[in-house]
Amino acid sequence: MNDPVIFDRAAVRRHRDRAAPLVHAVAPILQEAADRLLDRLDDTTYRFSAALDIGGRGVVAPRLRARGIERVVSCDLSPRMAQVNGGTVLCADEEWLPFGPGSFDLVVANLSLHWVNDLPGALAQIRHALKPDGLFLASVPVLPTLADLRRALTEAECTLTGGAAPRVSPFPDLKDCASLLQRAGFALPVADVETLTLAYRTPMALLRDLRAAGETNALKLRSRQIPAPALFAAALASLTPEADDALLSVPLRVAIMTGWAPAASQPQPLQPGAFTISLERCDQEN
Repeated sequence: MNDPVIFDRAAVRRHRDRAAPLVHAVAPILQEAADRLLDRLDDTTYRFSAALDIGGRGVVAPRLRARGIERVVSCDLSPRMAQVNGGTVLCADEEWLPFGPGSFDLVVANLSLHWVNDLPGALAQIRHALKPDGLFLASVPVLPTLADLRRALTEAECTLTGGAAPRVSPFPDLKDCASLLQRAGFALPVADVETLTLAYRTPMALLRDLRAAGETNALKLRSRQIPAPALFAAALASLTPEADDALLSVPLRVAIMTGWAPAASQPQPLQPGAFTISLERCDQEN
């Protein structure tokens, strides 16, 4: 892997282990994201028989089984979080998937790939694990998700200490997602966006949800020092709505990524020079 190490994978695993008994608190958010992702299955008549759920945190695998898929395997970097899924589960690293070629005809990753250092490499392994004409579905947080929290923490820390450590994970941009699928060798890559608007009575409730989801800071360059109590007090104060009855609105912007393992039966683009109709002639006729 030539990509830089951005995330501390051992910390990601610890955070998900810690979150396993708490994840039910954020199940409605995970379920809504999973429903929007799995809606894409309604656009195909393909009947899937073997599916892999990567990092589903207990909401994806039951939905796949409810759709009549006979064999559903769930994996997670955290052994404790893997057990939340029920059924056939194993502890597996998304950066080193232990599956042979053509093991599944469907792979689903719901809000689970944004802590991966070598995302193109992980996507290539997923494609390798798919049968020809198998489908990959993923939802990935993209910018500007958590932009207000990142700004509040950075500004508060700069004011208090004169500098700021990274405290919120970087997210890709939507335009990067389709190119990542193409780079990994997927056919017919598509990336579109969905926005889930979350509402909180207090900013502290947002932080509790991030912890319950296993989404706390796992950046390699994070500060190892215990932050001053004034840091979070100042940051959260800047996020608190002015009106007593107002809610803190937090948009979760999610890229929905769809790609197919290449197969000879799929539509193929024409080779250069193979077109039979001149675009220039069409313009003249119109």
